[in-house]
Amino acid sequence: MTQEGRLIAGRYRIAGLIGRGGMGTVWRAEDLVLDREVALKRLHATPDRLSADEIATLHERSRREARSAARIAHPHVVVVHDVVEDDGVPCLVMEYVRSVTLGSLLADGAAVPVREAVRIGLAMTGALRAAHTAGVVHRDVKPANVLLGDDGRIVLTDFGIALPSGASTLTATGEMIGSVRYMAPERVRGRTAGPASDLWSLGATLYRAVEGRLPFDRVTAMEMAYAIAVDPPGPTKLAGPLGPLIEALLAKEPEERPSAEEAERTLRTLWAAETETKTAENAEAANTTDGTTALEPVQEPIRDPAPEAIRATAAPAPPRRTRVLLRTATALAVAAATATGALYIWPDGGTGTRQQGTTPRSPAADTTSPPPLPAGYHLAEAAQLGVSLPVPDGWTVGRSSDEQVTYQSPSGLAGITIGTVDPAGSDLTAHFADIETNTKKNYTVYRRLRLQHTTFRGAPAAVWEFTFQGRARAFRAIDLGFGRAGEREYDIYLSAPDEDWDTYRPVFDRVKEGLRTP
Repeated sequence: MTQEGRLIAGRYRIAGLIGRGGMGTVWRAEDLVLDREVALKRLHATPDRLSADEIATLHERSRREARSAARIAHPHVVVVHDVVEDDGVPCLVMEYVRSVTLGSLLADGAAVPVREAVRIGLAMTGALRAAHTAGVVHRDVKPANVLLGDDGRIVLTDFGIALPSGASTLTATGEMIGSVRYMAPERVRGRTAGPASDLWSLGATLYRAVEGRLPFDRVTAMEMAYAIAVDPPGPTKLAGPLGPLIEALLAKEPEERPSAEEAERTLRTLWAAETETKTAENAEAANTTDGTTALEPVQEPIRDPAPEAIRATAAPAPPRRTRVLLRTATALAVAAATATGALYIWPDGGTGTRQQGTTPRSPAADTTSPPPLPAGYHLAEAAQLGVSLPVPDGWTVGRSSDEQVTYQSPSGLAGITIGTVDPAGSDLTAHFADIETNTKKNYTVYRRLRLQHTTFRGAPAAVWEFTFQGRARAFRAIDLGFGRAGEREYDIYLSAPDEDWDTYRPVFDRVKEGLRTP
């Protein structure tokens, strides 16, 4: 039986079908009072297979959707105008957005370019940030609930199973509401959904958008749920610079995922880099005409890419004194790199506590015979540190101080830093862990690869390896610290683009092997 022409609540005349979902049907309707198009969502009337209590629950869920969405004021969240009833069935009246869903766009294994995925992700993180600030958890973030407007606007819709903080689940015992394909691990395990659950679903949505497949694609829903709970996601192949953020969003534990605000910041950085690259490409194309040679773009000066890896400041020492070392957690990062140049920002951070010995000893002599200089390397003297080391030909001194010196690659994207701390503490591994705590605060996307105690040249040592997201690309870093407590500590730190890690990693090994200390 056709519904077109029917009048709902004496005000909304149904004009056509928009779509059907698991909980209701959405119609395009005309608001006769305000003379505007609206979207009207009417719950399915299924009294034959549902009890009176279940029907009441569904109706309350619809009303809750209106209340939840009405609490959120954001351009990327669908606007709710009204809640009315039709034959005792609740109907949600919303703004009408001429659009297609992201789900329909991704049908049959289709994908979108990384740039478009970043744009979609920015809109969704903005919407989720607003929802979470209002105390609302969406619980069903997926491509089918993302509207891509004809005017370019992106809207998150269908808050039908959203929950205000502290609200009851309104489900039968053991029931899971939402699409299992985009359901966070904690929800699969039966735990309560929180804001981090929405962020996991966002990660799964972005993965599907750029890769053309699900991160946990299995034959049955049960197998998929098990994989979500225990298996790692399939590796990204097409996500490019978006990959590290997707990986962070798909972390199994909620506390390890970035928040909506953190994800939004990363996406803004990626969008700026994508936009700058696109602008440069357009400018190059515009400058190239038949018979004309385009001028090369002016290169922005490249600043030192390596961090101030080890910068220590000692406070006056009382009896049984504790010395607080301030190490820059920037032993960590490259914040920006674009097609036309590079800008690097090294924010300070990271503190640790070490016990000073009562009588500091002299640095132990290094009796290790260094290997011959490798081909393509020269011996660099860091006189202020009292050390020398092999450095690749073409690498130049960047930042330099009494505590550290950095040598950077010709591209400016990789750097090796040698630093000292005097005196060394008693637990280098714990100190690296202290720095790591601050590192996680400075970078939206961070992943530890290893942090472990070791020995080097007969002295206690610690090695820390990790990846992080810079402004336009993912980076990888490794830091080795070694030295006996009360003596001098030496640190060797390398950071480079993750995609070129195999190229630059040998530099760290050769510097480590060839470092000449007093």
